[in-house]
Amino acid sequence: MKKILQGELLVKRAKQLGIDIQGEPIYQSASGRKSIANEYELQRRVIEAERSIRESKLWLIALISAIASVASAIVALIAVLQ
Repeated sequence: MKKILQGELLVKRAKQLGIDIQGEPIYQSASGRKSIANEYELQRRVIEAERSIRESKLWLIALISAIASVASAIVALIAVLQ
């Protein structure tokens, strides 16, 4: 199982994924210069974004597999009919 990110690594990964790090709920950061969502909320958002990316890739693999199955069935049908 993948390790859950924390701290600066979590914020960096969230930015890489294009996740809003300043959405609700908002807490004041330690520096006081900017407000960011709490760590639990960022972890949830990062996990959800990574899950979405993974599901998109799996959908593409399933589509390619279905197309290959149809092509295989057509070739088998042609071979039987000849």
